[in-house]
Amino acid sequence: MIDKFQGSFTQQVPISEEAIDAAIRVLRSGRLHRYNLGKDEVGEVALLEQEFANFVGARYCLAVASGGYALATALRASGIGHGDKVLTNSFTLAPVPGSIVAVGARPLYVDINEDLVIDLNDLKSKVSEANVLMLSHMRGHICDMEALMDICNAHQVLVIEDCAHTLGAKWNDTWSGRFGAFGCYSTQTYKHLNSGEGGFLVTDDPEAMAKAVMLSGSYMFYERHLAGPPAHFFEDVKYMMPNISARMDHLRAAILRPQLQRLNELCSAWNRRYREIESGLRDTPGLQLIKRPKKELFVGSSLQFLLTGWSHEASSDLVKRCSARGVELKWFGAKEPKGFTSTYTSWQYAHHDRMPKSDKILAEIMDIRIPLTFSLKDCADISSIIRAEIKSIYQTFT
Repeated sequence: MIDKFQGSFTQQVPISEEAIDAAIRVLRSGRLHRYNLGKDEVGEVALLEQEFANFVGARYCLAVASGGYALATALRASGIGHGDKVLTNSFTLAPVPGSIVAVGARPLYVDINEDLVIDLNDLKSKVSEANVLMLSHMRGHICDMEALMDICNAHQVLVIEDCAHTLGAKWNDTWSGRFGAFGCYSTQTYKHLNSGEGGFLVTDDPEAMAKAVMLSGSYMFYERHLAGPPAHFFEDVKYMMPNISARMDHLRAAILRPQLQRLNELCSAWNRRYREIESGLRDTPGLQLIKRPKKELFVGSSLQFLLTGWSHEASSDLVKRCSARGVELKWFGAKEPKGFTSTYTSWQYAHHDRMPKSDKILAEIMDIRIPLTFSLKDCADISSIIRAEIKSIYQTFT
């Protein structure tokens, strides 16, 4: 058995030479701003938007500075503002409630279940209290989307999908982000496409996309959007939408275009690593793996498991023991958030009453990042270390 894992959980694969060459061409041109174009030049951003729209099968696409900005823009384009309630998962990351609060609205959290997806029964009980659901496919877990859309459509609740962790994933052969009115994606370094920061907003609604384009800071250059709606859709909105500039630049778009061409290949590579760790952890006493439905084509860039019935002290001990052996576990049940593990109880700007069902599940969640720099042997070593430390601790309280 390996004594200590030496790999880095934050080291990404290098940017390809093709993407580096494209970035250098942009740098040499000096034209980084998306609307700073030469005569008859289309530009990297407009080409990327067109390619991304084609990839996910959307009519319109807008490339922006971050996934969080895409979420807030979707809300603003939907008319959500001060005092409105927005439904969202209790298990998500800070940019989701952050985007809701940023437009003056208030999150109304919905419970999750042990599959780490939104609890549809709790959604049914709350769906009439808001006009919008911001559905977070947190850590790449997709709920029964047909059932969810039936609930929301019956109550005329608009769905915005947070696909930061599901770019390249599908439910029942439909791309994540294509069920709701809007799909929002991230290209932050730890996501499935890496431009440091960045994101996309897609929709089939021409008026909503016209609003989003104006919100992003297009001034009157909206006709330069290859994946934007026809010009006449801007006539009623171009003087009404505030400019909240967060455009993607040509440098980031140049880096992303070659990655998008390889996305399916990258997703398959993640899933091979996910399955290797999952296989090594299967049937470990005291550990509950998360079920993956047959209709879900997921992207395994991270893996979660539950420590059902464990005390706070035992869970904390596991994190410390694995860390000492080079394995980084993120624990959503810790008293203080560390890294990207904050929960609804941490977001005091978006206060909500305690949710006992969610609290129990959140306290049990352990999370492992799986960078593509790991080999399959690395993944086997990681699961071996976790399994050994769980066995050592678990036998002391059973």
